Amino acid sequence: MLGRTIGLGILSGTVATAYSFYDNDFNIDSVGIVRFSRAATTGLHVMYHYKTTLYAPSVNKSLPNYQEIRSKSHEKAAELLLDLCRTNKGVYIKIGQHIGALENLFPKEYTDTLKVLHSQAPITPLKEIYKVIKEDLKQDVDQLFSEIDPKPLGAASLAQVHKAKLRSTGESVAIKVQHSYVRGDAKIDIAIIETLVNIGSYMFPDFKFQWLVKQTKQNIPKELDFTIEAQNTETIRSMFKHLKWLKVPKIYNEYSSTRILTLEFFEGGQINDLDYINRNKLKVDEISDKLGSLYSEMIFKNGFVHSDPHPGNLLVNKDENGQLNLILLDHGLYATLSDSFRLTYAKLWMSILDNNHDKMKKYCTKLGVAEMYGLLVCMVAGRTWDSVQDGIVTKKLTDAEKEKFQSGIPLVLTETLYILETVNPQILLLLKTNDLIRGIDTTLGTLSKLTSLRPMTVTCINTIYDKPLYKSSFWTGLSIQLRKQWSLLRAKLFFFWLSIIDTA
Repeated sequence: MLGRTIGLGILSGTVATAYSFYDNDFNIDSVGIVRFSRAATTGLHVMYHYKTTLYAPSVNKSLPNYQEIRSKSHEKAAELLLDLCRTNKGVYIKIGQHIGALENLFPKEYTDTLKVLHSQAPITPLKEIYKVIKEDLKQDVDQLFSEIDPKPLGAASLAQVHKAKLRSTGESVAIKVQHSYVRGDAKIDIAIIETLVNIGSYMFPDFKFQWLVKQTKQNIPKELDFTIEAQNTETIRSMFKHLKWLKVPKIYNEYSSTRILTLEFFEGGQINDLDYINRNKLKVDEISDKLGSLYSEMIFKNGFVHSDPHPGNLLVNKDENGQLNLILLDHGLYATLSDSFRLTYAKLWMSILDNNHDKMKKYCTKLGVAEMYGLLVCMVAGRTWDSVQDGIVTKKLTDAEKEKFQSGIPLVLTETLYILETVNPQILLLLKTNDLIRGIDTTLGTLSKLTSLRPMTVTCINTIYDKPLYKSSFWTGLSIQLRKQWSLLRAKLFFFWLSIIDTA
């Protein structure tokens, strides 16, 4: 089995080598065999490192310094992966960012090391940006834009963004241009990563990352086609036109292609930039409430979820009327949720908020996890099992609990990976989304106030009752409506009580 896997990997790498060399203008860094060699070398290094440190015969959990050994072992492995991501770029950075965002699922050494990739992605030289624009839009850059800021507004794993002015109208726009090497590299990188994950799973049967490979294979091709991002942008603009405080940039289709997006430009500060927030006298509670309202409606009502809410993709500003606006950027990655999944997920959240363990188990089982339902609940809620048992809405999240949660992750890493492999795959991007939003709330100082839980609770109640209400007879509908209104009233009174406690 292992020999077959390695053979397929070598064959795919050899076939793709010539194509990737040609497709990336004969850049040696984009040659498949070079990229495979780097990845294989790092992969073997990480495996050898674990075999000789954490899994050495002389190491066992009873050692007094086991925690220190484990931490140093994870830290070294994470640094090796970070170096590989920075060297191979593209898809590797995307995966590194994904792992770095899962603070409640992976050891702290990994998330702390890899999260820097959100703000330190490689920058493509301006001449390469100009080349892509000319190739796709069939005109010289100065014919299209009267000026382009040479310093990027931001650089990500697949693209970077520059501020510019349209020559035709003088409007300020943001141009998102795909890194020239990404498309060619992605064809081979996914095959390489899949091969290495299969080899790693053979050598370490408990460490299963096939779920991450499946996610990458499914999502990267979509994210590389900017016409899909343009469609997502217009969909979300239409879907949330009733939220006057939400700003989604319009697309200039005549200046866009599969590798270029020209968008409306918005001024603003990152949602976690406390200096900007304080200078502009914005309220952190209002920011958190609006963020919670937006994502609750996406997840539980619409089932169409922006799945990369890291701070660089969320801006805030104040308009001329003093209104706080939330600006949502980067619409390449969306999760689409079925009606049945949304209902089950809403009921799971309500069972967590109500501290009903029988229902927690019931809805976790519906999502594919029965025996270890408690761990899935902790992953969804981002709280320790002790807090879940006590009730997460009555027990405030403290720094001590966060530290306990994070330090406990390595102890159940095998079980966590098993759940990620077996759970309904629709939840995978939501776990990442939840962790990113919790990270923002932590920076804003609103997480312990349960600010974003308030709109989520209301949306969950509406999701649970609205569909049965729509299909019911008069008397049944009346009964459902009364139960719904009672649930909403209970939630309103409870959160009002919490607000009194917070200000007391």
